[in-house]
Amino acid sequence: MKLTEIVDLINGELLTQEKEYKKDITGAMGADLMSDVLASIKPEAALLTGLCNPQVVRTALIADIRTIIFVRGKNPDRETIRIANEEEIPLITTDLGMFEACGILHHAGLKSYELPANDDCA
Repeated sequence: MKLTEIVDLINGELLTQEKEYKKDITGAMGADLMSDVLASIKPEAALLTGLCNPQVVRTALIADIRTIIFVRGKNPDRETIRIANEEEIPLITTDLGMFEACGILHHAGLKSYELPANDDCA
């Protein structure tokens, strides 16, 4: 799926510089804990999150995330946007909640790129 399709589906807004992002996105994961992202996401995914600090972009670099989608109308600060522009990681914001945004993207064909947890919650 192209980035522009994702933006349209979730009625989003691209926050980073407009570029021709040519990489397709075929899966996604929703999470607010970056430790969960690092432990559970497959490479080349979209990340949906409500966390909007620079650490999200740094995590995206480590985990080979193709785009970050901020849910619930969250907007990152200028520093986060600057880092994302430098690293060419598109940032999108949507007013939708995480559950609804994930559902819309999954229904449109994005696969779950969340791996099973290897630890117990006990």
